[in-house]
Amino acid sequence: MQRHGDGAALAQALGEARERTLALFEAWAAVLPPDLEIRYAPELNPPRWELGHVAWFEEFWLSRHPERWKGPQARPDSARSASLLAGGDAFYDSSHVAHARRWHLDLPSVAQLKRDAARIRERTLALLADGPAGKDPDRALYLPRWVLAHEDMHAEAAVYMAQSLALPVGDVVRQFTGATGPAPASADAEGRETLECPAATVTLGQDPATLQGFAFDNELGTLEVEVAALSIDRAPVTWGRFLPFIEDGGYDRKELWTPAGWAWRQRAATLGVVAPMSRPRHLGREDGAWCVARFGQWEPLDPEAPAVHLSRHEAEAWCRWAGRRLPTEAEWVHAARHGGDAFAWGQVWEWTASPFEPFTGFEPHAYRDYSAPWFDGRPVLRGASFATSARLRDLRYRNYFPAERNDIHAGFRSCAA
Repeated sequence: MQRHGDGAALAQALGEARERTLALFEAWAAVLPPDLEIRYAPELNPPRWELGHVAWFEEFWLSRHPERWKGPQARPDSARSASLLAGGDAFYDSSHVAHARRWHLDLPSVAQLKRDAARIRERTLALLADGPAGKDPDRALYLPRWVLAHEDMHAEAAVYMAQSLALPVGDVVRQFTGATGPAPASADAEGRETLECPAATVTLGQDPATLQGFAFDNELGTLEVEVAALSIDRAPVTWGRFLPFIEDGGYDRKELWTPAGWAWRQRAATLGVVAPMSRPRHLGREDGAWCVARFGQWEPLDPEAPAVHLSRHEAEAWCRWAGRRLPTEAEWVHAARHGGDAFAWGQVWEWTASPFEPFTGFEPHAYRDYSAPWFDGRPVLRGASFATSARLRDLRYRNYFPAERNDIHAGFRSCAA
């Protein structure tokens, strides 16, 4: 529905996304002070800023944008009318409001933010009801679809932010995702845990001329990669496979880590955090048994569930310990296409060995800051997590985070070395 569908379907999806946004926001509000203040952390945003930003983004690209129906070619710097939001562009433009500054803004009250978000949504729905008649629907609905994707992305961010803060919002997360953490993926009917893939020429990306529906700009353009035959895990690495690395002293063995990984490990150690290193502590022992923390509640660890809240540094160290390696982006895509249902994905984002780079022919779309500023060497993640909206789950989707991030719902799968 997110990449295809008419204006009516899009309006319905926007309603579903807003229901999730507000439910998560209310769950936060129920356990935080009235102003929703939280401690500063570089991976978090103030909750009120998050709600204001989601509403601002929608207004900035739709009701305030005179070229709203021009799709990817809409000019990002077109003159716009004033924002309905108090503070408007000065508060919520993530391209120009530095992360640290967001914690010092005189943001509106929770009630005012909700009212403003509702007014902006009314304008959006009116626009969808009135137009874009007679226009190429994929081009005309590009920006409204982007607004939907953006809200879905921030809803997922609200889930991993709540996990980082140990907020007891598991019931709401379960309501919209069906779970509060990754579900196990077993071996296939024959008990095989690996997938054998033949050598192939893999084409990443897509020619924009053949595109139907919506695509993010970093998915377009093409890149042909020769991939050798490989043996790859049919599912992400489980806790049952990861825990022996911890018990074998893997976090203290410098030879298993890349120089960047070991430097990150040393920095984390000075903060007193333990493996796997997320805040709050994600993994621990109780009565001699391993447990995981989910939204402030300790639960018995399922050894068959994917290991999660791992940085790429940790994934690389485990691979070196196990005599395996991370797949490249092309290998991951090849295995997913070749394996079909035998390739289990969608419970954790999966680190790859590839940097986030543009495909040949890449051209930035209207939202210039979505992809291009991040072609800086950070790695690609593929797949989806249990908290990812169904509308965003797509084998074309490319996620990207710095290698040290472990607050996101990320894990990995491995290949034979």
